[in-house]
Amino acid sequence: MQPEANSPAIIPAIILVRPQLGMNIGMVARAMANFGLADLRLVRPRDGWPNPDAGPAAAGADAVLEAAQLFDSVAEALHDCRLTYATTVRPREFTKPVLTPRAAVAGIRAQAGLKAGILFGPERSGLTADDLAGIGTIITCPVSKSFGSLNLAQAVLLLAYEWFQPAAAMPASPVPVPAPHAEVEGMLHQLIASLEAAGHFHVPDKAPATKRTLAHMLTRPGFTAEEVRTLRGVIRALTEARRPRQG
Repeated sequence: MQPEANSPAIIPAIILVRPQLGMNIGMVARAMANFGLADLRLVRPRDGWPNPDAGPAAAGADAVLEAAQLFDSVAEALHDCRLTYATTVRPREFTKPVLTPRAAVAGIRAQAGLKAGILFGPERSGLTADDLAGIGTIITCPVSKSFGSLNLAQAVLLLAYEWFQPAAAMPASPVPVPAPHAEVEGMLHQLIASLEAAGHFHVPDKAPATKRTLAHMLTRPGFTAEEVRTLRGVIRALTEARRPRQG
């Protein structure tokens, strides 16, 4: 059963993959607590867990550390997550959506009711290709080209801040439910049929590319069912207006 579009957003999990220093884990916990995040998951921390260096660096965010869960693999850490994200530079070998932290958080909130997991790689090496293989979306922080180095806690802080802002500053409101894909496809086919009848595709060699462009344009916005019906009515009216009147 799919969750309602306006159901409360589930707090995402912050997943540290092979973190190296207990102090950094503590600073991550502090950043999370600052902005209302509490689900911390650790995948094979280098120095083991619990780590005595984490407590002082957490500066009072003990509840986050105490509730931290330990896992042997990325897959296990993501076991209950339907939405999967990874913070990294865009990998060349993968074709995945790439979002800013703000856009990623908006996407998570738009799919309220679904658990999200956000991966952060080791301090020095970052996430590997194997870590990223099953991830749905890449998150990249826009930083200065002259100095683009973020430490682990800073990266988590950026995501945590963006998560907290909509909850604190924006009133709760229903999120429009996108129309079923079949309805959007029906609108696209109707438009193409109308354009064909009007002789729009008069250069046969260019017709396939034009139709693909239309498909990209019409599937990108996430029309609601009402919007699809409205657009189909517009297409129908334009089509009928071209027909010769009887009598």
